[in-house]
Amino acid sequence: MREAQAFWVREPGVGEIRAAEVGDVGPGDVAVRALRSGVSRGTESLVFGGRVPPSQYDVMRAPFQVGDFPGPVKYGYLSVGVVEDGAPDLLGRTVFCLHPHQTAYVVPASAVTPVPAGVPVRRAVLAGLVETAVNALWDAPPLLGDRVAVVGAGAVGCCVARLLARVPGVEVTLVDVDPARAGVARRLEVDFARPDEVDAGRDLVFHTSATAAGLQRSLELLAPEGSVVELSWYGDDTTTVSLGGSFHSGRLAIRASQVGSVAPARRTRRTHADRLALALDLLRDPAFDALLTGESSFATLPEVMPRLASRELPALCHTVSYDAREVPCSA
Repeated sequence: MREAQAFWVREPGVGEIRAAEVGDVGPGDVAVRALRSGVSRGTESLVFGGRVPPSQYDVMRAPFQVGDFPGPVKYGYLSVGVVEDGAPDLLGRTVFCLHPHQTAYVVPASAVTPVPAGVPVRRAVLAGLVETAVNALWDAPPLLGDRVAVVGAGAVGCCVARLLARVPGVEVTLVDVDPARAGVARRLEVDFARPDEVDAGRDLVFHTSATAAGLQRSLELLAPEGSVVELSWYGDDTTTVSLGGSFHSGRLAIRASQVGSVAPARRTRRTHADRLALALDLLRDPAFDALLTGESSFATLPEVMPRLASRELPALCHTVSYDAREVPCSA
């Protein structure tokens, strides 16, 4: 057995570093030493705060989660490391894995995806978020010339906006209450507007703000027979939305997109592994560096996670370094 360290949510709002026993490398396994991991602040803040509804305990389990909600639980799914033992064709390769925050781990070789050349380790932690965006565009692909809005300029919303920007002829506006997100929008090469400033008549709206107000504004932005694609997860929050006005007469639609299943339009032809490999390949695009807005060392994660959950640290995607020589925290 090897020994590692892992981040746990001991109880809602309290994190700690625990020793973790790492099993021996068996046939078909790989041993990975972590280099970076990412905090998916939306979902991980809900987990950290104990806000996963009991009805969703099974649905929201991460692939290598240990423990149960609300805690103690080891949770996370944006890890990048180097293979140090196991499958010969992966030895020395940098890989992405849907694993919690942990210094080292052993997983089946099928659970890791090689990071392509040209994708820096720090950017590669975004793979799970870009995969969510890929699935959303498979759920509702824009047509040439569409006017599209993305309401909510968090990490997932920004990933969606960047992928939309690469579709020829599509006009993309990133919408957020925080005017500071305008700078991120410029780096993603999309327009920016506050909710009260954006033009309506949108063919398609992707909603990622996880607020009732954001969902309501998304509906208001639609042209007749347009659709809102809902990517937000609200945890145990009650969400209300008015379906009066033009919702009925305009034949508007709201549909959910969730990364746990491959979108129906591609389900018979693409696997989860195919989708993740595509996401990593798309991360050759340096524009995604705009989402990497904070970092800290693994040892400080118990102090940093509450600050991320409370939004004291305004990171889009906060990265965790496993190199003790790095600075404790920056944002």
